[in-house]
Amino acid sequence: MATSKKSVETTTLDSDVTKPSVTAPGDGPADTTDPTERATSVTPQPGDEAFKVGTVNAVVPLPKVEEEAPAAKPRTERFEAVKPDGSKVTVERNLETGESKLV
Repeated sequence: MATSKKSVETTTLDSDVTKPSVTAPGDGPADTTDPTERATSVTPQPGDEAFKVGTVNAVVPLPKVEEEAPAAKPRTERFEAVKPDGSKVTVERNLETGESKLV
């Protein structure tokens, strides 16, 4: 039985506009396999290598977008626990950060 191996090609953006494009075959100049990566077009300045190959990189990555913290109230849970001395206390735990406090 013959087996075949699939190799996963990855395409990422490159900020060097003097070299040939580094995209995988079939990808466009601004394609990327990273869902958080964004691109913008720029004026290329092809170097000797780019002239030989006949293609040049003309897109550069944009800065990453900072994700804003949700404006909603953080999710918490409350439960009763027993301290080492046997007394009962109520604990509130923030499910987002893991921080716990006695209430």
